[in-house]
Amino acid sequence: MILVLMSVSFAMAQTEIKGRVSDEYEPLPGVNVYIVGTIDGGMTDTDGMFSFKTDEEGEVTLCASFLGYDEYKVTADASELAYVEITLREKPLSIDEVCISASSFRIGKMDQFKSLDALDVVMSANSCGDLVAALQMLPGTQKVSENGKLYVRGGESNECQTFINGMHVLVPYSTNVEGQTNRGRFSPFLFKGMSFSLGGYSGEYGQALSSVLPMETTDAATADKLGVSASLVDWNLGGTKAFDRSSLSFNADYTGLELYNKLFPDRNEWTRPYGKLSGEAQYKAEISSRSTLKSYAGYDLTNVGFMTGGRNLQMNEHNLFANVTLNTSLKSGYSLFAGVAESWVQNDVDGALVQGDRYHNIRNEVHLKGGVRRSFTSALKLSAGMEDYIRNSVKRYNNDGYDLDYNTAAAYLDAQVRLFPRVFLTASLRDEYVSYSRQWMLMPRATLSCFPGDFFQASVMLGRYSQCAEDDYIARSGEGLRQTTADHAILSFQYSNGQRLIKVEPYYKRYHNLPLLEGGVYTSNGYGNSSGLDIFAEDCSLLDNLTLSASYSYNNSERLYLDYDAPRTPEYASKHNLRLSAKYAFGKFVVGMAESYASGRQYKAGQTPFYSSIDANVTYLAHPKVIIYGSVNNITGRKNVYRIDPDGSQVISSRDSFIYFGIFISLKNNKAYDISNF
Repeated sequence: MILVLMSVSFAMAQTEIKGRVSDEYEPLPGVNVYIVGTIDGGMTDTDGMFSFKTDEEGEVTLCASFLGYDEYKVTADASELAYVEITLREKPLSIDEVCISASSFRIGKMDQFKSLDALDVVMSANSCGDLVAALQMLPGTQKVSENGKLYVRGGESNECQTFINGMHVLVPYSTNVEGQTNRGRFSPFLFKGMSFSLGGYSGEYGQALSSVLPMETTDAATADKLGVSASLVDWNLGGTKAFDRSSLSFNADYTGLELYNKLFPDRNEWTRPYGKLSGEAQYKAEISSRSTLKSYAGYDLTNVGFMTGGRNLQMNEHNLFANVTLNTSLKSGYSLFAGVAESWVQNDVDGALVQGDRYHNIRNEVHLKGGVRRSFTSALKLSAGMEDYIRNSVKRYNNDGYDLDYNTAAAYLDAQVRLFPRVFLTASLRDEYVSYSRQWMLMPRATLSCFPGDFFQASVMLGRYSQCAEDDYIARSGEGLRQTTADHAILSFQYSNGQRLIKVEPYYKRYHNLPLLEGGVYTSNGYGNSSGLDIFAEDCSLLDNLTLSASYSYNNSERLYLDYDAPRTPEYASKHNLRLSAKYAFGKFVVGMAESYASGRQYKAGQTPFYSSIDANVTYLAHPKVIIYGSVNNITGRKNVYRIDPDGSQVISSRDSFIYFGIFISLKNNKAYDISNF
């Protein structure tokens, strides 16, 4: 009788609380609904309905919480909650949580972003260990195999600019003869992150008409490292000495084709096979818990010579780049940046045009930069800065030449604003002044991005970008050339669920003030346009350890510039570019295959046949500290035509296929070739 009375009393004291939870459009399943301060509660079903009982009496607080939505709370008498209609509102994304990746690809770890490891990128089937070659598998790039440089969306190679820790690199490639690929100067092991932007970048980056490649070096090491590598074409030694809150790193590399040419002769008559001696050093220190200092210095000496056109062409290049940067975070929430960089390049060429002539050129640039940024709220982030490019160029060809000095000063302001919970606006304003033309230029830029779901992103980008002409054109213009400008309009649609990525981007670029040769003098009367469509897809869900990717680019470009007598498609541009790749890992092996295709390029004397190259590579982890890597470019040996000269003769590669075989050994740590290369 006592038990019955207790159960009846308990039942009479309980109150049932039920209701429905939805957002502004439909019911929400899986929402946690509970009484604050108790264990009484339940979850909503597929129809958004919930129901539970509580023995709480009087005033209670009912709470509903769901990931991605603002928490809902209501305080009322328990008897008044017999049925509750709850509407959850989507939680606005914070500025710092948003990754706007429209028209850009991130590689490695950069800020909070993480994608591919540098070793994975370099050991792709087509790269032969070169970062630039690996980037050419991405959409928007065009295959120009005679020099191997980056050409993006119908733009010249010099329209793509490289930055290390925010500081500009004047010449990021090593010199080479035509038909031999110019490799990038920098090892990807230097960097913890790379962000390749195909257009629509913020006001921080100037002097880049088409694209930018910002790269961030690794942080201070916590352990000593030492590693070596060797291949048929290069030999490397590098390491790091770690201190309490800092580290000092070095890297020495020699690249030479003398042995390779003896094993695999090509069509050239070499008088000095390609050789490059490189040295790099870094010092990184955590000055305090809020301040980081990074310094880098790299030097390359390149020599190459061969017989061509009845003359002995000899090329010699010295290329130096160094920078120092300081990042500091203040307690007030502000972050400060200061940096200085020096680029110095000297080129000497004998037999440049005729036997016995001599070409001499020295280019120097000092880049100064300072900036500040702060997130004021979760909906507003501002950054601003100033920079100056101080340039000098000296050229001598026999008894002719010039001395050129000028600078380009700039200030910029970027604002990232959350307009709605999933809609963001990035607005930039950049102002530049060029000393030789006394020209001011104001360049607005804006990106509007929407995140309609967890996996989708859509953006529209508009902006104006500028760049000074090459030194030769400035000197031959009487220093009267205006800056060239390019107006970008880009739409971007992206789907990414962690295992599958699809990007579709139509774009349009309009060029103004391109250098045009008129009456023996360069003017700013040139113009042009470039439009197209880029598609990229990557999937790793079909089979474990298998990654498939495909990129297609359509480009239609036309310009009137340099010595053109009428608007036409530039020689470096091909309408269709297709890249397919597959990478599969099993056991200690990683096998890769890649196909690169480009439609023919138009010259005055005719159009080249299409370009095609099938490449393959194998990576073998022979030991936890030893990686063996091999690759073959153009397996089929197709004779790809690079150019058609005015007399109708075809210029082809000096060799049809290229074999690369290398071994990477770590001597003082537990990861193969994790000298980082620093």
